[in-house]
Amino acid sequence: MKYFGTDGFRGKANEDLTVYHAFAIGRYVGWYYGARLGRKARIAIGKDTRRSSYMYEYAIVAGLVASGADAYLLHVTTTPSVSYVVIDGGFDCGVMITASHNPFGDNGIKLVNREGYKMEPDVLGRIEDYLDGKVEVPLATDEAIGRTIDHVAGRERYINHLIATADFSLEGWRIGVDCANGASSTIAERVLTSLGAEVEVINDAPNGFNINVDCGSTHIRALQEHVRANQLDVGFAFDGDADRCIAVDENGDVVDGDVIIYVCGCYLDGQGRLPHDTVVTTVMANLGLTKSLEAAGLHSVQTDVGDKNVYACMRENGYALGGEQSGHVIFRDFEVTGDGVMTSIRILEVMTRTGKSLSELASPIHDYPQVLENVRVEDKKAALASSELKVAIAQAERDLGDSGRILVRASGTEPLIRVLVEAESDALCHSCAAGVADVLRTTYGNLNR
Repeated sequence: MKYFGTDGFRGKANEDLTVYHAFAIGRYVGWYYGARLGRKARIAIGKDTRRSSYMYEYAIVAGLVASGADAYLLHVTTTPSVSYVVIDGGFDCGVMITASHNPFGDNGIKLVNREGYKMEPDVLGRIEDYLDGKVEVPLATDEAIGRTIDHVAGRERYINHLIATADFSLEGWRIGVDCANGASSTIAERVLTSLGAEVEVINDAPNGFNINVDCGSTHIRALQEHVRANQLDVGFAFDGDADRCIAVDENGDVVDGDVIIYVCGCYLDGQGRLPHDTVVTTVMANLGLTKSLEAAGLHSVQTDVGDKNVYACMRENGYALGGEQSGHVIFRDFEVTGDGVMTSIRILEVMTRTGKSLSELASPIHDYPQVLENVRVEDKKAALASSELKVAIAQAERDLGDSGRILVRASGTEPLIRVLVEAESDALCHSCAAGVADVLRTTYGNLNR
């Protein structure tokens, strides 16, 4: 794909992704579904709290209604809520305006199909052809012009759905929540409070510029300190669009997506709710997760990076649980996409049903030391194809032997090459990762401005 990566069309606002792109996407999507269905298309739209999200929202809406579609506005809401609303309300597709965990200056456009999961590649390809001027679509006229409908009720239905999935009480629980000054600011506290918990929220005052800034699932230290200082039972941190959740146990220690999958996988298996005794992970999963699952009598299947790949595997094979170390976790009994708030509810279910703290539940899993180096480049394909990089990777593999691994891949959402190393010691991890990353920086140093 030229514009759409693993998680939508994303980039620097009004540089890589411009307001004109947004208008054009709305134009094509509105026309495509209307022509395909022979009626006005119904499209649900949500956005995160970035300043530029309003600009893109209005541009997409203008494009949709100009092509004859009706646009239903959910306003500030989470990515998983858009997926839920599309399914629940019988919409033809959904649009989420967000750059997820990226800095506030970036933004993105995610599209989901009528089944609530990421848009089919062939439709994205058609949109890209329109963006490149290869096709034209007509403007609607007279009564064919679309309209805009306020649909905050859809977001409320999603909140009620989250609450309804919890058949347990959180009375007496003290829970910390870090909303990353993002989309969960309108949702997370309401859900957990409705279940009876005493909720202490941090970073829930978005101003358009502070989303993900030293907070949320990618900057977990603030929540760790808050949980320790206030002696809370558990904490949950979300990213900008709240499709990720990273937990913090009662000691302030981080519980990432791998550990969440282990904890919930063991619980679901004990409940007879884990088909084939199998969870789905990605190639980024820690070796410790695989070994700990094996020790618990469970199996794991690995996919390429990306929650869409995880869900595709789950759907095809009937698996109920899957996710990524970054905190995208999918509970297929309830939803079709990663959902940070849903993940927090499911963790709380395990804790309340077992009577165990999160640290107790996580104690059997032992992670291998892991280092992730991100190297910024302008041409990811050229960087990955370089002979110097291949030599460096081969050397790292020799150094690691059979006791570790190295994975070098391009980010699907940012201009980065990611170098992941796992080994039995921190020293070996750091030396191998640094060696490969240094070759990338040296070879492409003129690109790292």
